[in-house]
Amino acid sequence: MTIFQAIIMGILQGVAEFLPISSSGHLAIMKQILHMNTDTGLLFDVMLHFGTLLAVFLVFWKDIKKLIIEGFGILGDFFVNVGRAIHNLFHSQDKKEYKKVVCTAYRKFVMLVIVSTIPTGILALLFRDVIEVTSETLLVPGLCLLLTAVLLLIADRTAPGKKRANDVSYANAGIIGLAQGFATLPGLSRSGTTITACLSCGLYKNFAVKYSFIMSIPAILGAVILQVKDFGSIVASSNDIVAYIIGTCVAAVVGYICMKTMLVIVRGKKYKGFAYYCFVVGMIAIIWNFVA
Repeated sequence: MTIFQAIIMGILQGVAEFLPISSSGHLAIMKQILHMNTDTGLLFDVMLHFGTLLAVFLVFWKDIKKLIIEGFGILGDFFVNVGRAIHNLFHSQDKKEYKKVVCTAYRKFVMLVIVSTIPTGILALLFRDVIEVTSETLLVPGLCLLLTAVLLLIADRTAPGKKRANDVSYANAGIIGLAQGFATLPGLSRSGTTITACLSCGLYKNFAVKYSFIMSIPAILGAVILQVKDFGSIVASSNDIVAYIIGTCVAAVVGYICMKTMLVIVRGKKYKGFAYYCFVVGMIAIIWNFVA
C-alpha cells in the first residue's frame, strides 16, 4: 500500500464514518477499484476505525468523561450492595438498606451502552470470517448499500421520538445493539442503521445521534482487541506500517472535522440525499462487480 492510497482511504474513512453512507462499504469498494494489496486483512480497516474513534473521544469528551465516572460509580455501589447483602444475611435484626445503583441519567446511559454492546459483540464474532470474505468483492457491499438506502428512507419518514436516557428501555438498547451488529457487514452503514433503529424505538433525534456515536466506542475497541492477538502473525513492510499510521492520523483529523461540521445535518434528520447517494453507489458497485 502506498502512502497516497493510505491518505485517500483515511479521508474516505473520516468522511464516511460520520455520515450514514457506510465507511466499510466505501473502503471495500475503493480497495477493489484501486487494486490495493491488503495482505493484513482487517488490520488496516481497524486502524482507520481507531482513527475515527479518536475523533469521537474529542467531540464527545465531556459526555464520555461523565460516563466513565458514573461507570465506576456503578461498580462502587454494586460492591457496596454486595457487602450489605452479606451483612444482612448474618444480621437479620440490623438490615442495611441497599443503594440504588442506576440513579442518574448518565448511569442509565452507561447501562444502555453495555446492553447494546452485548448483541453487537456476539454478531461481530459470528460474522468475522464472513466480513473479511465479503470485503473482497463488490457485490455484497453494493447490495448492503442498497439496504442502507432503504433504512435511511425509513429513518426520514419516522416520526420524531421523545425518549432520552431515562426513558429508553433495555429492550430498546438490545434492538439497537443488534442493528449495530448486523452493520458490521460492509456496505451496511453503522451510523445509518443504528440511528434508524434509535428513531424507530422512539429516541429523541439528538440523543439518537449521540447514542449512535458513543455506542460505537466499545464496538471499535473490541475489534481492535481482536486484531491485537493476531499482530504477531502479520507480516507487513515498514512502508506499509508507515502508510497505515498516516492513514489512521488522516482518518482522525478528517473525522473530527466532518463530525463537527456534519453533526447538525445528521441531527436534522434529512436522510433522503444520503439514501439516494447510497443507492447510486450501490448500483455502481454491483454493476462493476459483473463487468470489471
